[in-house]
Amino acid sequence: MIAILAPGQGAQKPGMLGPWLERPGVRERLAGFSEAAGLDLEHLGTEADAEAIADTAVTQPLLVASALLSGEALLAELAGDGAQRSSTIRERAGLLPAGTHVAGHSVGELAAAALAGVLAPEQAVALAAVRGREMAAACAAEATSMAAVLGGDADTVLAALEARDLEPANRNGAGQVVAAGRTADIEALAADPPEGARVRPLAVAGAFHTRFMEPAEKALAAWVAEHRDELAPADPALALLSDADGAVVTSGSDMLDRLVAQVTLSVRWDACMDTLRDAGVTAVVELTPAGTLTGMVKRQIKGTGTVNVSTPEHLGAAVELLQGAS
Repeated sequence: MIAILAPGQGAQKPGMLGPWLERPGVRERLAGFSEAAGLDLEHLGTEADAEAIADTAVTQPLLVASALLSGEALLAELAGDGAQRSSTIRERAGLLPAGTHVAGHSVGELAAAALAGVLAPEQAVALAAVRGREMAAACAAEATSMAAVLGGDADTVLAALEARDLEPANRNGAGQVVAAGRTADIEALAADPPEGARVRPLAVAGAFHTRFMEPAEKALAAWVAEHRDELAPADPALALLSDADGAVVTSGSDMLDRLVAQVTLSVRWDACMDTLRDAGVTAVVELTPAGTLTGMVKRQIKGTGTVNVSTPEHLGAAVELLQGAS
């Protein structure tokens, strides 16, 4: 059983799209994504520095576009024509082994939804752009931050967060919880970590996936309501996981609503990995920019084979893995 994963914010790297421009049709595909996002994604993915692509309003559509470029390339290689044709992405999902699961971490959910055929790729990028802009605006309203809490007993860590009015924005499994809330409370947690744990502050704009993002959720919900007929979410063609609880979502309309609600909900990546393990997943492909999620999988689902698709050179190994599971 195979899973294809799309990374979330923090995985971005300067120049990560450079190698992909050598593939036929990628510049044109990226131009379409740029138009959908209202951003020059080619520049941002090839020439912009780390500071420029750390801007939430930029990072989110850039990450979704990056995952989709590599995902479409992977499907094209499976089809044997080496071209990228987004119009058939849902049909080409049928080339994947039966039972293939797809999931994305935080904003990566949008790329996963597109790969599963719920949204057109351009729509996923457009939605990511709105999401990023609104979350950036919400971050500017109050001084909030995030920190990784590594190690310690899970219940003890969660109790310590609650005592300081912090929320578990990400529960990533394998002893990693990301705390989020007011900056002063994050600093206090770092100064006095939970027993057996260490706290590492994260360079982020604010407290994602918490109540502090409620203005962003409301704005995103309004945008989706206005464009719902145009978005026309279809039911997933693959086993698509939700970050909210790790459940397999079977309704496209439900998934679209979940994508909106997830802005203020904790990312339960631990639950997603439990679902993958229980489904018997034995191999995982992570899309560009790859490495973060396969690292978590290796720690949580021991013995799982992984392929990181960070450049076109990695497509062959990914295809071999997928065909071997067919």
